[in-house]
Amino acid sequence: MLTKKQLDLLDFIHKRMTRDGVPPSFDEMKLALDLRSKSGIHRLITALEERGFIRRLAHRARAIEIVRLPEALGGEAGTGFTPRVIEGDRPARTPAAAMAVEAQAIELPVMGRIAAGVPIEAIAEVSHHVAVPGQMLKGGANHYALEVRGDSMIEAGINDGDVVVIRETSTADNGDIVVALVEDQEATLKRFYRRGQAIALEAANPAYETRVLPADKVKVQGRLVGLIRTY
Repeated sequence: MLTKKQLDLLDFIHKRMTRDGVPPSFDEMKLALDLRSKSGIHRLITALEERGFIRRLAHRARAIEIVRLPEALGGEAGTGFTPRVIEGDRPARTPAAAMAVEAQAIELPVMGRIAAGVPIEAIAEVSHHVAVPGQMLKGGANHYALEVRGDSMIEAGINDGDVVVIRETSTADNGDIVVALVEDQEATLKRFYRRGQAIALEAANPAYETRVLPADKVKVQGRLVGLIRTY
C-alpha cells in the first residue's frame, strides 16, 4: 500500500492526465494536497517513482508518466500484507506435520526500508519476501517485515541492515517499539510514549533527540515482534 498522501497525489495526477493529457504542475499538486511547500511534493514524487508507479522523463516540462496504478485506484492486486506458509516441493503432509512446518517457516513480505534515525518517506510496497520462524508470529494477526536503515535503535539491539518483523496494529502501549507514520508522509521505528495530548517517539541512541508530536500527527502502523539478522 501507499501512504494516504502518496495515494492522493497519484490519484490527482492520474485524473488530471486523463482529463487534460498532461500532468499538473507542482504548484497545482501542492494546492490539491494542501501542502505548505513544493518540497513535500518533490518527496512524494520521488517516493512514487522509487516504488515504480510513475516515471520522470528527462528534458521535458511536467514530464511525469504513470507506469502503473495500485489496486485502490483500479490497478492490479498483489501487494497485501497477508503472510503465507512456505510449502516447497515436498510430499503431502499430515495435518500435524503441516502445523509443524508452519511453525518453522512463514514467508512474509518485506515492505521496503524503515528509518531508525531521521524519518524517511513511508514505504509500503513489497520488495521481496523473507522466511521467519512461525513461533515469532501471533496467530490471527497480519505481519510484515521491514529492512532497517539507521542506528537510532542500536541500544535496543536493532542495527542498520537488520530486518524487523512487525505485527499490524493501530494501537500501542508505552514503551512499545512501533512503526510510526508521521504526518502521513514519514515512517520511523521508535519507542512509543503517550504524553497527554502528544506522542513521544524515543530513540534508543543518545545521539538522537526524542520527537514529541501532536497525537493526531502520529499513526501507529504496527508493533515490533521480532528481528532477523544476517551475518
